Amino acid sequence: MTTPHPGPGGWVEAWLSAPRISVYLAAAAGDRQRALDLYEWNTQLSSALLHDLAHLEVGIRNAYDQALTQHAQFVPHWTTNPQQVFAPVLRTKKVYDPSVGRRVSRRVDVNDKPRKALQRAISEAGGMNAPPGKIVAQLMFGFWRYLSSAAHEVPLWRPYLHHAFAAGTSRPDVDVRMGDLHELRNRVAHHEPLLSWNLVKAQQQLVELAGLISPDLAQHITTSSKVAALLASRP
Repeated sequence: MTTPHPGPGGWVEAWLSAPRISVYLAAAAGDRQRALDLYEWNTQLSSALLHDLAHLEVGIRNAYDQALTQHAQFVPHWTTNPQQVFAPVLRTKKVYDPSVGRRVSRRVDVNDKPRKALQRAISEAGGMNAPPGKIVAQLMFGFWRYLSSAAHEVPLWRPYLHHAFAAGTSRPDVDVRMGDLHELRNRVAHHEPLLSWNLVKAQQQLVELAGLISPDLAQHITTSSKVAALLASRP
């Protein structure tokens, strides 16, 4: 009678940490080899998702850049006008106050983060004389994600940014998809488990959003993606 193989040894915990592998062990009902197989599958799936998200991100940023360049009057280019594009917009929000140990209402400038992100991108690209395309490329997914937020409805979405998408596209619809995909991107970028994530829905959101920019882009993402095949091959 053959004795079952005990599976990978303690080096796995030393490599991944006990808390991290425990998630996969739970999903594999304690089977160490299947847990490791699940981890490998999760890593491959993360890479495939990053591939698709990268295609979407490039499409989003270029569509927004084109909309602002063609329809706004920022001279010489919108990337050189952080204070004008993201002028202070004050909103009352709940923020954590460490002095009282709880969230309190504060008037905050919701454009502070995008303004600083654009200023940082200008610096990283080489300064105010850097080519606009280089500055655009320095801006992270989170920057583009928040351009569809409610705070930008009047100053940016209605006059300019809606041109990035198919006619009649709703800003809230874009914002919901961008929010969900931003959260997913952060998760895969930090090598987190995707075992319980609704990735069928996420992939649908990604392709739908790409389709609002360009049906051809949506088709390319669909045909080049490995996500569906990986989902079907889960250990």
